Amino acid sequence: MLRNRRKVRIETERMVLRPPIHADYRDWTTLRHSSMDFLTPWEPAWSEDHLSRRSFTNRVYWAQRSVTGGTAVPLFLLNRADDRLLGAITLDNIRRGPSLSGTLGYWIGERYARQGYMREAISAVVHHAFHRLDLSRIEAACLPENTPSRRLLESCGFKYEGVAQSYLQIDGRWRTHVLYAALRIDRRGRTDAG
Repeated sequence: MLRNRRKVRIETERMVLRPPIHADYRDWTTLRHSSMDFLTPWEPAWSEDHLSRRSFTNRVYWAQRSVTGGTAVPLFLLNRADDRLLGAITLDNIRRGPSLSGTLGYWIGERYARQGYMREAISAVVHHAFHRLDLSRIEAACLPENTPSRRLLESCGFKYEGVAQSYLQIDGRWRTHVLYAALRIDRRGRTDAG
């Protein structure tokens, strides 16, 4: 059920989600730069050339290869009303075979936070993953103190599954994360016991 891997476009009520293109560079670098203080406590340390055109070009080529190869679905969130870049969401580490799973990551520009955009994007990407990509499990992780992200995941149907010690390097040091997952068919908490 791997339909049309080469073209990914997801539409929601307020947004269009699509892979990055070269013409997005100026909007992307402006939004990332203006949101730097808001984003860096939650992300891996930015490289020295993080906001450079070369780095963005590499990101676009990686996105194209990932979509074509079926290993990731990196998408930019664009406001339908004015085509303004709001943030990004990526379904990465897509695994086939018996796993049928992927890992979700996302960021939103500071001025667009807490307006429901990411909730809308996560719901759309999870639906796409379950019904278009035929995945069974979507995983996500965040820092324990990132209460807004934890609430967001829970509001999108993700359930807490545990803790991963030294899971990712965030802002230059290894950090423990809390783990969440959404399942296409969720039987957690149910048993066959009478």
